[in-house]
Amino acid sequence: MEKDRIFVEIAGLAIEALGVLIIVIAAIASIVIAIRTYLLKKTHHTVVYTQLRQRFGRGILLGLEFLVAADIIKSVAIEPTLASVGTLAVIVIIRTFLSFVLDVEMYGRWPWRSKS
Repeated sequence: MEKDRIFVEIAGLAIEALGVLIIVIAAIASIVIAIRTYLLKKTHHTVVYTQLRQRFGRGILLGLEFLVAADIIKSVAIEPTLASVGTLAVIVIIRTFLSFVLDVEMYGRWPWRSKS
């Protein structure tokens, strides 16, 4: 039983680390691509800025998905108490709200609206 708990804790930490790594890589890659696009392709700075925000926003959204998965593993699989499930619910609500706001901010429209 103790080995199972240790495995779940390690899995949760690994997924959490992966989520953070995704966000860091997205930030670095977005900045590098933006600089390259601005300098080599002579693209207007407002276009580069918009593309930078969209690339980085997608990276944050993907990283948040991994962080939510890690929270689910750590909160429910390790200690499935009412308090841990309640904490998980609050975390998921906050991160879902962040994802929603990022989506609106990146694309300038509600997620359920078509692109046209």
